[in-house]
Amino acid sequence: MTGSPFAVMLFAAGFGTRMGALTKDRPKPLIKVSGRPLIDHALDFVHELDPVRIVANVHYHADQLHEHLDPKGVVISREVPEILETGGGLRAALPLLGTNPVFTLNTDAIWSGPNPLTLLQKAWDPTRMDALLMCVPVSQTTGHNGDGDFTADPDGRITRGPGLVYGGAQILKTDGLRAFSQSAFSLNLLWNQMHDQGRLFSVEYPGRWCDVGRPEGITLAEGLLADV
Repeated sequence: MTGSPFAVMLFAAGFGTRMGALTKDRPKPLIKVSGRPLIDHALDFVHELDPVRIVANVHYHADQLHEHLDPKGVVISREVPEILETGGGLRAALPLLGTNPVFTLNTDAIWSGPNPLTLLQKAWDPTRMDALLMCVPVSQTTGHNGDGDFTADPDGRITRGPGLVYGGAQILKTDGLRAFSQSAFSLNLLWNQMHDQGRLFSVEYPGRWCDVGRPEGITLAEGLLADV
């Protein structure tokens, strides 16, 4: 494993249950915000990186996502028969992603400001970090409830606590995924190990961020984009 990330993993397999009727006949990444599917907003950032490989995991309404993403050069990691969550899904996609650290990007958020992936790329230091998360100060979030997920020290090392919301973009080393016996598991388990080793870090996003996890998030996200 070398220190530089070359591939991007898009998380697109979820059921989108918080979206209610909107995801009855389509996957959440294909719900439109400002006339474009959510996943296309994410791909705008990805294409600026020009990575060697873009992979998306799919499960719910997988055929729709495959049809949408295949012409865009996105490689599909299909999760069958069960959904594998973020950790299991990323581990299952490793044969497609390679052994280097990878970018991962959730597809249910809208960012207003600089590309979070390029900011991560500039701040990444594999000698100190096993994961670098893009986090947003609570005051700069829209459509999010709660006090935040993490607290950062002056060096950017993070612990669980209030203040910063994980925005769904990161760089992380993947070799630790093989230590888990279960097939489906959250990346939180890997983050906990990295935290205990003092190798879990964050970058603070300078723009605004909107969670599009519920129907009302669509209007909020469109308002955020209209303010740009």
